[in-house]
Amino acid sequence: MNRGRHAGVTALVLAAGQGTRMHSDIAKVLHPLAGRPLLAHVLDALEGVGPGRVMVVVGHQRERVMEAFADRGVEWVIQAEQRGTGHAVLMAAPALAGFTGTLLVVCGDTPLLTPRTLEELLEHHIGSGAAVTVLSMRLPDPRGYGRVLRDPAGGIAAIVEDRDATPGQRAIDEVNSGNYAFEYPALAEVLSSMSAHNVQGEYYLTDTVALLRRRGRRTAVVCGADHRELLGVNSLEQLAEAERIFLEREAAAGRGRAAGGSASKAGDGRRGGERP
Repeated sequence: MNRGRHAGVTALVLAAGQGTRMHSDIAKVLHPLAGRPLLAHVLDALEGVGPGRVMVVVGHQRERVMEAFADRGVEWVIQAEQRGTGHAVLMAAPALAGFTGTLLVVCGDTPLLTPRTLEELLEHHIGSGAAVTVLSMRLPDPRGYGRVLRDPAGGIAAIVEDRDATPGQRAIDEVNSGNYAFEYPALAEVLSSMSAHNVQGEYYLTDTVALLRRRGRRTAVVCGADHRELLGVNSLEQLAEAERIFLEREAAAGRGRAAGGSASKAGDGRRGGERP
């Protein structure tokens, strides 16, 4: 993996989920899109950015996932119990001891994510001097996504999960993509303050936005230009839609299979033959 262009950035990929809505016995991140696992597409996007370290949080079928990507040069973090995104980052805390820099948190089930969008997130984050910058998107149908609550100045005040949102908040079309840039160890200072007192009984990483604001830290948000790029895959229908968009994008760029593009068998984590 290409490392060094952003030596002060550590990427953390959240790839531990089972993906129950996939109705499959295969870990969600191993499902193939255009012949390559979802996680492979995410790692490729990160390779285009060049962080100093790439860490991947695994849980469900972790042995299979680790074996499939054994040659990608990533560090593995085990989340034995899947208790939310905040809990996943907590599991990475020991490996991040002593780290000072930017922690780029990326979803492992967003195979359409591009290096350009991640670069824009990092640029905005560094330029703003914020403790956290949330990558958001606007959706025609925001159901199921955490809503972005902006303050009067246009910054981000908090993120409220769909299940916990009021009717008025559910009318908001700007949502959290699940991708963030955090300053570390500022994030570590609030992780222990997260609570699981919510409908799901989970520790939400989204809660850290409000927690950082309470400590007087600056919080920022940048809205992605193309929401399709940030869509997560949580069902076979969404997987098919993501593959359709991916193939259209590849064909437009002249990289489709008919144009000589290569693909590997599903489960092969290798680049050139190949998200959580």
